[in-house]
Amino acid sequence: MYVMKCSKDGAFTEGELSPYGNIQLSPSAGVLNYGQAIYEGTKAYRKENGKLLLFRPDHNAIRMKLGAERMLMPSPSVDQFVNAVKQTALANKRWVPPSGKGTLYIRPLLMGSGPILGLGPAPEYTFIIYASPVGNYFKEGMAALNLYVEEEYVRAAPGGAGGVKSITNYAPVLKALSRAKSLGFSDVLYLDSVKKKYLEEASSCNVFVVKGRTISTPATNGTILEGITRKSIMEIASDQGYQVVEKAVHVDEVMDADEVFCTGTAVVVAPVGSITYQDKRVEYKTGDESVCQKLRSILVSIQTGLTEDNKGWVTNIN
Repeated sequence: MYVMKCSKDGAFTEGELSPYGNIQLSPSAGVLNYGQAIYEGTKAYRKENGKLLLFRPDHNAIRMKLGAERMLMPSPSVDQFVNAVKQTALANKRWVPPSGKGTLYIRPLLMGSGPILGLGPAPEYTFIIYASPVGNYFKEGMAALNLYVEEEYVRAAPGGAGGVKSITNYAPVLKALSRAKSLGFSDVLYLDSVKKKYLEEASSCNVFVVKGRTISTPATNGTILEGITRKSIMEIASDQGYQVVEKAVHVDEVMDADEVFCTGTAVVVAPVGSITYQDKRVEYKTGDESVCQKLRSILVSIQTGLTEDNKGWVTNIN
C-alpha cells in the first residue's frame, strides 16, 4: 500500500510503499470523531499482452480535490495522486487478474489522522492507497438487477455533502440497503429529499433511463456524485447518436422507461431488469441488443485496450 502524510501547512511529504497492514490512529483522530475522510475508487486493467492500464485516474484526483475542499481538508496534487496510483498498481501487479477475468480495484483514501477533540479540522492528514483483485460487484454477476425505490430514507439533501465521495455518505445507506436485500432486491434507488418524487442514485452507483433514442440521467446538483463512469458513458452515448439529457428525472418516467441501467467504477455498466415502486413492479429490456450492453461493450473495450483509445482516457503504466 502507499502512504503519504500532510501537516497543517497543507504540504504532503514524499509518500512511500509499504506492506499492506494495519495503521495506528489516535482515538481522537478527525476521521473517527467527525468522519473527516473521503475516498476514491479506480481500477487497473490487464491487457491481453499482460501490460496494465488505468482509466482516467486524473479525474479521480480532481474529484478528490473537490471533495477535500468541501470537507476542509488538504489534498494531494493531481500529479501526486496519479503517481501514487501508478506505484500502487505496479507494486500489486501480480494481483491483477488476467484480461476478461476481473480487475484490480484501487482505493485511495484521504483522512484526518491527527487528534482533534473539539470540532475542527484535524492537525494532520494521511493519504493511503491499497488494492484488491475483484470480479463482479453484484452477486448477480452480469445478470440484470432488481431495484427497490426507497421512500422512507434519503441518501442526501440540498446543501449537504451528497455530491462528494465522503465516507459519511455511505454508512447511512446500509439500513435501507440491508432491508431491500432481505426482500430479494439487488439495491435501492433513492429519491430526492424534498419532494421524494425525483430519482437521485442507487447506493453506490449512478442511474440512467432509456426511452427511445433519449438517455436521461439525474443532474448533478450537489446531492448526486459526479461519477467518472457516468461521465464516460454520457460521452460514448452521444458519440453513438443518442440524445443524452441531464435533468430532474421523475419516478414516473423511470416506471415508463424502455431500459434502466447503473454505472460506476465498481459496477461498470449494469442492466436493471426490474424496479419496484409502491408495490408496482416494472420490467425492462435487457440482453445483447440493449442500449446498456452496447454502451458497456464500447466502454470496457477502451478500458481493457481492446480498441484504440481516441479520447486520451487510458494511461499505460508499464
